[in-house]
Amino acid sequence: MINRRIFLRNSAITLVGTAAVPAFLRRAAFGAEAPGLRTKRLVVIFQRGAADGLNIVVPHGEPTYYAMRPSISIPRSSVLDLDGFFGLHPSMAALQPLWSQKHLAIVHAAGSPDPTRSHFDAQDFMESGTPGLKATEDGWLNRSLHSLPAPDSAFRAVAMGPMLPRILAGHEPALAINSLSDFGIGGRSPNQSSVQNSFEAMYAGSVDAVLHGSAQETFDAVKMLKAANPAQYTPSAGANYPRGRFGDSLKQLAQLIKANLGVQVAFADIGGWDHHVNEGSTEGQIANVLRDFSQSLAGFWTDLGDLAEDTIVVTMSEFGRTVRENGNRGTDHGHANVMFVMGGPVKGGKVYGRWPGLESSQLYEGRDLAVTTDFRFVLGEAVRQHLGNRDLSDVFPGFDDRPEKFLRYLS
Repeated sequence: MINRRIFLRNSAITLVGTAAVPAFLRRAAFGAEAPGLRTKRLVVIFQRGAADGLNIVVPHGEPTYYAMRPSISIPRSSVLDLDGFFGLHPSMAALQPLWSQKHLAIVHAAGSPDPTRSHFDAQDFMESGTPGLKATEDGWLNRSLHSLPAPDSAFRAVAMGPMLPRILAGHEPALAINSLSDFGIGGRSPNQSSVQNSFEAMYAGSVDAVLHGSAQETFDAVKMLKAANPAQYTPSAGANYPRGRFGDSLKQLAQLIKANLGVQVAFADIGGWDHHVNEGSTEGQIANVLRDFSQSLAGFWTDLGDLAEDTIVVTMSEFGRTVRENGNRGTDHGHANVMFVMGGPVKGGKVYGRWPGLESSQLYEGRDLAVTTDFRFVLGEAVRQHLGNRDLSDVFPGFDDRPEKFLRYLS
């Protein structure tokens, strides 16, 4: 029993009350991580709706890009140049310092080998880690924890959102947290209902949190987090999160990580990428969502401080968009896309992967950017080299996961 105030590491969460403190919270409150035992974290961000990778990391050195997109291309004069050939959309200026500091790497022409252009199927395959196979019951991020030592924590695997996503469904206990202030237990695993598995359900709002797996300490953790009044959290100096669901999710995730609660893997998503009509160029729909996306990631990086040295963030989307703009000044469902990898161990300041080109003969099915890097190579390198799970045949069954095929974006 306690009757005094306990300050968790980094003053991220303050616990006040007279309830019994769960063992893992007590250790987090009083014990710093021992040398050599620092928690390695992997954070996965899903851009739901199929982001337009060609307008995110722009191949401004390729004339065909401009010929294919007369009204929605990003002018060379506006592109934030990276290496003379590729450049960032101007709304992503918040990430440019991370690129310059070599903490941000980019993988272009990455994606799933499965040819589907269905949002539902493609998201399912990217989250299960088994493209083309619908029978997989669990998610690859859950499987990535199978052979790793488990910290005594209910917060080992966390999704920021109203329901547990496909990617974290599985044997390992995982939490879905929509709001730390309204943290509660409810709902069902998403693979229990076809309605919950729908594309629209991914965006449903709720104040509930979902528990996958059960433990008494989880319920204790709920009580302690409620007593902590997490709404009073103040990000580190210089961390500037934009208002909105995605920024709030990353701010709350940073709060959990800085509280030293044993977070190993985490997931958050951001919608608004399905731009069939009036996508925009330097302004408009894509500019707005990219500003939110990049400023939120930059805020998260700044907020973590030294903890960013043990954290890797990987972004992905279900597929890219057509190379040629459509008649509505938008883009339709495509194939390959761009992935970002951010973190302390990342060898950044480089665009990885083989660029296939945008000439008609180089396009996938004559219309899309071709996949030259299977997304599982990008994720597999993070799981094996960073988390330390060497059993990639379990994480990505049936995939040729030999380390010599990695992009080697990690130091």
